[in-house]
Amino acid sequence: MNQIIELLKSHMSIRKYQEKPVEEEKVQAIIEAAQWSSTSSYFQAYTIINVKDLNKRRVISEAAGGQQWVVEAPLFLVFCADLHRSKESWENVDPRVFSNTEMFITATVDAALAAQKAFIAAQSLGLGGVYIGGIRNDLRKISEILNLPELVYPVFGMCLGYPAETPGQKARLPQEVIYKVDGYDDSRDKSLINSYNEKIRQYYIDRTNGKVRETWSERCGKMMMAKTRDDVGDFIKEKGFCAK
Repeated sequence: MNQIIELLKSHMSIRKYQEKPVEEEKVQAIIEAAQWSSTSSYFQAYTIINVKDLNKRRVISEAAGGQQWVVEAPLFLVFCADLHRSKESWENVDPRVFSNTEMFITATVDAALAAQKAFIAAQSLGLGGVYIGGIRNDLRKISEILNLPELVYPVFGMCLGYPAETPGQKARLPQEVIYKVDGYDDSRDKSLINSYNEKIRQYYIDRTNGKVRETWSERCGKMMMAKTRDDVGDFIKEKGFCAK
């Protein structure tokens, strides 16, 4: 197996960091790597915001449910889906097209692809990190403090820094559950997920000395109901997305 595959398979979420800044040349390398991600039709419909202001970070941390690592991480980036730049720059386009659902998906995917390449680049430079989807708990507040215009919304944040922990990896779903051939076949999924649930239960028991005993299905269900984010759709439309 080559080194790139091994790096990709080494992913784990890092939330504790050394008190050491990320060198500027590494920050620039991470952003440049992100820029070379795939992008639909060459649109490049995303913007990356490096949030250095600790007061803004504290607001984001609070909005994200008290995730203190947003404040503590040496580097905190917010990846935004951005059609504002497109609307301002592209020629011979009916402006109504920017509000359709297809363009919303395109910009969101562009942001996600750029973020994943940035994360992998950071890993290759000896950094670790964690995605912060919790910023979608209060998109209006995040949008306000980051001064996001129409047709821009924050998809997620990313904490990065030199790791001060090695928390270990959580096993992924059995490959047969997420990888199908020639069509969707879930005939074996239930039994495979039942076995996986017990594996994850044991992981949490071992990691927490028995304080947490949840399965994957139990934990995901609880997390889903704790943050339904029912107002996200309204906010997205307020920002000019998904009008049709």
